[in-house]
Amino acid sequence: MARMSDQPARWTQATVYPDMWANPDDDPRNSEGAGPEGELATLQGYLADYRMTLRMKCEGLDAEQLARRSVPPSTMSLLGLVRHLVEVERDWRNWISDTDPVPKRYGRRDADFDGAVGEQAEVDAAFAALALEQAATDAALAAHPDLGERLQKDGIAVRELMVHRIEEYARHCGHADLLRECVDGRVGQ
Repeated sequence: MARMSDQPARWTQATVYPDMWANPDDDPRNSEGAGPEGELATLQGYLADYRMTLRMKCEGLDAEQLARRSVPPSTMSLLGLVRHLVEVERDWRNWISDTDPVPKRYGRRDADFDGAVGEQAEVDAAFAALALEQAATDAALAAHPDLGERLQKDGIAVRELMVHRIEEYARHCGHADLLRECVDGRVGQ
């Protein structure tokens, strides 16, 4: 059993607000001026920010740290979250497309988490796959700019799919906060 003194000390790179991940002036998610115009642009902006947040939570860690399962007996790790979101992006395309379903990239259930090993090649492959899958899902949705349009046999509205995507990334960014703190003590908003 680990003692409290065995845990990493809490820290942040922010100096202005010590409970934040980065100083507001240095945070790439902050922008000057008016926010996005319209519902679609707003949803896309939130999704982009959560995607960036996940990448930020993984920055500066080596392959072993990214694959570390910080809360045993859970199989969840930062790398596992990245691999999971690869699978999620692929699955969302199945909701959009009327072609044959895109198969799982990592195979059986929970292979996205179970197969997350601390090797740099695996980390590089996971981030490359995530970028590829995000771009493919974004392109598929771009063909449906009407947020009220209902897609596929399930009749899911584009709006619902966009909100679900934001929810998925937001939830996993919360997990990433806790996982990162367990790995090296870094905390953030």
